[in-house]
Amino acid sequence: MSALSLVYAALFYVATALFVAGLALKIRRYLATPAPLKIPTTPAPTTGGGAALRMAREVVFFESLFKSNKWTWAFGWLFHAALLLVLLRHLRYFQQPVWEPVLWVQAIGTYAGFAMVAGLAGLWARRFLVDRVRYISTPSDHLHLALLAAIGVSGLGMRFVAHTDIVALKAFMLGLMRFDIQPLPADPLLLVHLTLVALLMIVFPISKLLHAPGLLFSPTRYQVDNPREARHVASWAAALDK
Repeated sequence: MSALSLVYAALFYVATALFVAGLALKIRRYLATPAPLKIPTTPAPTTGGGAALRMAREVVFFESLFKSNKWTWAFGWLFHAALLLVLLRHLRYFQQPVWEPVLWVQAIGTYAGFAMVAGLAGLWARRFLVDRVRYISTPSDHLHLALLAAIGVSGLGMRFVAHTDIVALKAFMLGLMRFDIQPLPADPLLLVHLTLVALLMIVFPISKLLHAPGLLFSPTRYQVDNPREARHVASWAAALDK
């Protein structure tokens, strides 16, 4: 087994461990954070079903962002929708046999990479062109966008410019899942792409990119607007009422 394969296997094992552990710890922190006040953003639903529907609209359609800024919504939704298709397309490297729905998304997933990069370009451009956004942007904001854009561009480069041995790549990925390391193709663009992906996995739990699960724990979104019908008591304060 080549040293290159062993190095990248170790890199992805470490990146996966940090990703899973970091995500679990962050979600645990979200769960432990008290919500002592009833603060749903109005107009808010008055039933649990309505709150669930509101959260679903927020997750799928970015409803509040649409109401706030149409241009940011357009680029943001384009990026996230395309990213989902790209991730679904990449599932084929971790499955044998490949699920039928994953096969269906292969064709559109290829060109979703262009939409993903276009969405990122729009989101990145607003950090330079919109004064108030440029003022609050930090170096990490630009680095995160640069990392995502580099992953997208390098992936498209492998698809349309410098092809790699996808059969060997799939064998390597399946081998990682089975703890049976297989040879990894030594194509430079592939190695750059994999390195960037591993880096993204490492920084994801400690960056602003973690807003996805954070949304599900936002009391302004998941709370029901029923302060007259039901008294809201935080879990940590419930014992004090007894």
